[in-house]
Amino acid sequence: MDKQTQDIPRIGTLPSGPLDSICDVGGITVGHSTLSDGALQTGVTVVKPHTGDPYLDKVPAAATILNGFGKSTGLVQVQELGVLETPIALTNTFGVGTVANAQIRAAVAANPGIGRGMATVNPLVFECNDGYLNDIQALAVQESHYADALAAAGKQMEQGAVGAGRGMSCFSFKGGIGSASRVASVQPDKRYTVGALVLSNFGRLPNLTVAGRPFGRRLADQLDRGLAQAGENAAIVPEKGSIILLVATDAPLDARQLRRLSLRGGAGLARTGSVFGHGSGDIALAFSTAYTVPQEAERPMPAIAMLHETRIDPLFEAAAEACEQAIIAALWRAEGVHGRDGHHRAAIRDAAPDWRQWLADTAF
Repeated sequence: MDKQTQDIPRIGTLPSGPLDSICDVGGITVGHSTLSDGALQTGVTVVKPHTGDPYLDKVPAAATILNGFGKSTGLVQVQELGVLETPIALTNTFGVGTVANAQIRAAVAANPGIGRGMATVNPLVFECNDGYLNDIQALAVQESHYADALAAAGKQMEQGAVGAGRGMSCFSFKGGIGSASRVASVQPDKRYTVGALVLSNFGRLPNLTVAGRPFGRRLADQLDRGLAQAGENAAIVPEKGSIILLVATDAPLDARQLRRLSLRGGAGLARTGSVFGHGSGDIALAFSTAYTVPQEAERPMPAIAMLHETRIDPLFEAAAEACEQAIIAALWRAEGVHGRDGHHRAAIRDAAPDWRQWLADTAF
């Protein structure tokens, strides 16, 4: 077990990168802006794919819609052109338009020709509904919060109840932002890193599975009924709320291959106990930092050898494992949060202090 994951359950067998986060991949950085004031429990998280201008140097990408109960923006163009051209932003459902405006303003400030002599820009914003803890009708997310998150982006990222994850719930406990990385060997002398970041806001407690163990059923049986329900009947409430899975790699993949990689994020999601329920918007996006695509036609297109299709299975395994680990990280690293109308989500690690013993119990 590496140092970065000693405080949470360790998923799988593949090695992690040094940070055990999406920031192990290329020049990726992550920043948050968190709103925590009474009934306002929300925020913005920004993922920068590299240190340059993504409008001028686009990043290859593709997405998979596991269940389309979501209000994200920008996916149609990503699917058509196979590139990102802004940082990736995460927020609550009603904050999507505001954050998209902030992305457009930031891109225009950096490139004043956008929408005039240059092409328009495609803002990319993903969302989950944090309305159980957050007064989502207050429309508290402002354009300045995107700017703050963008300015705060760095390699050392916080996880849990921060940024866009502040008001999120997961398996009737506190959810939020989680991240992980895995290193895949595609040949004896060739290794690539796959990183995942999730905005985790889904799941029914009885379905929660940790490292293959029926953790949620045991937890529901052992906890006081009120705590286990955390304001809802965990045994009967339908799966809802959504999850966004971001998968990044430094492997040279084209958009078609990245779509295949994004789909494997769903394997990691399913391992935690999700069935992609009717009311859950489950979207996975994958991108590569191995090369960029120029905005200007006068600049040369990248000449890079893509990974052969028969070498891709280790990346699939790494994506599934990293996404599963990232969801567990979101659960275990989130603190308990009180929100609107007296609603509360407890931290799962506080509710199950004996989790290490549980996972080691061969009679589980």
